[in-house]
Amino acid sequence: MISPSSANRAYWDADAERYHAAHAAYLEGFHWCPEMLAEKDVRLLGDVSCARVLEVGCGSAACSSWLADNGAGFVAAFDISRGMLDKARRNIALAQADVLALPYRAESFDVAFSAFGALPFVADLQGALAQVRRVLVPGGRFVFSVTHPMRWVFPDHPQAFTAAISYFERSYEERDDKGELTYVEYHHTFGDYIRALRTAGFELVDVLEPEWPATLTETWGQWSPERGRLFPGTAIFICRAARGDT
Repeated sequence: MISPSSANRAYWDADAERYHAAHAAYLEGFHWCPEMLAEKDVRLLGDVSCARVLEVGCGSAACSSWLADNGAGFVAAFDISRGMLDKARRNIALAQADVLALPYRAESFDVAFSAFGALPFVADLQGALAQVRRVLVPGGRFVFSVTHPMRWVFPDHPQAFTAAISYFERSYEERDDKGELTYVEYHHTFGDYIRALRTAGFELVDVLEPEWPATLTETWGQWSPERGRLFPGTAIFICRAARGDT
């Protein structure tokens, strides 16, 4: 039986070429979400000029490469997919790894971030967050963007406006004709994220819900201008690694 991690690794290996061709504009620079919120404008990571930075679930590491090109002290990145990593530039320290078993020493990084990487693809959210907390120094910053939890109730189509899926359904699976798992994604509610962050040793600083820009006309999967005008598509969690006992 194929495990969820193996299924997703194979999926992203196979999809790497198409994904980069379809989302070239998004992969130029560091964008947090399909709403095209750019780190150069919002600086959610703060000053990283002297920081050790880790990207969690980097894909082809476009965000990390942008940081390295723009003065970050040291940048490392990992992803489960070799196909995606093969698309990455070599100006950063890359590793193929699973978020549930990070190959880094404790307190190796000052800042960690993830732009739609890793967290939506693991059922054990608390375990993944605990690994990120382990490799961060106390007080270290962690920022991550994910599909907005409320989006789960709508079918995965840019013109779907009627809720049809239970908010409390926690997983989505795709299988081939033989019944083997080919792709899996997990839904974490707002409550799930908050509880998992606290249990893993993080303090929640803020949550951003980017509005759809009036000038952005591109549709990307379930993200579209029509839906974006009515409800948020992305949630960005800004966190800090707690100091001392939690």
